[in-house]
Amino acid sequence: MENRNFQMDTQWNIIHYPEKPTGFGILIIGDERHFVDDSKCFWTQNEGKLAIIDELKEKGYTIFSSNLYGRNWGSENAVELAERLYQHVIRSEILNNKIHILAEGMGALVALKLMEKMKHTIRSVVLLNPILSLKSHLEQEKEHKFFYKKLLGELALAYQMDQKVLENTIISMKESIIYPFECPVKIIHVLSGGRAYNQTKLYQQLFSKTEMNPTFILPEKKQQLGKIMIRFFNSHESVL
Repeated sequence: MENRNFQMDTQWNIIHYPEKPTGFGILIIGDERHFVDDSKCFWTQNEGKLAIIDELKEKGYTIFSSNLYGRNWGSENAVELAERLYQHVIRSEILNNKIHILAEGMGALVALKLMEKMKHTIRSVVLLNPILSLKSHLEQEKEHKFFYKKLLGELALAYQMDQKVLENTIISMKESIIYPFECPVKIIHVLSGGRAYNQTKLYQQLFSKTEMNPTFILPEKKQQLGKIMIRFFNSHESVL
């Protein structure tokens, strides 16, 4: 069996099985394009992402992921479901109970909250092109009126709040990134377009007084992503 799709709380989830499992699991939390349905998911439909999944499976990783209510923007509902998915997978599969997390874009907002809630069950975390701050992301989008309006609509839906109230709440937020992180974290950023430049500046602000060094790679080197991730995950598996 290559994969298994199942539902929890109306949301589809998927488990990808390796041929030779090592007993280590990876939870993938996708960006705003991510989806899981009854037979497929974004990471198997996208050529670049599928290559990463194949490389991870080749190394024996069991990979699991959820639709997480679509564009959840780090909502508590999404965080709770991700935690429940972890518990379900640990009960139903033969896996070490300390997992790796691989989160992309918006998915980093869920990952950061899980790192707080599930401190002792997370082995290491890779954040790919992460959105680390809802406040900074909202401020960035202000330059693009259409996207800003669309984002506010998605946030109001995800957080089940009035748009104006939510906007004011986010704007008045303090930055919530707690550093140093509780577990090993690697940030990988693919440099492409103006937004990537803005994100790079944000990382510099957030981590300038820390030892955190994001890895920046050029778009043409994207095929190296799987190997970079495997090397990092692997380096945090010596203690079971």
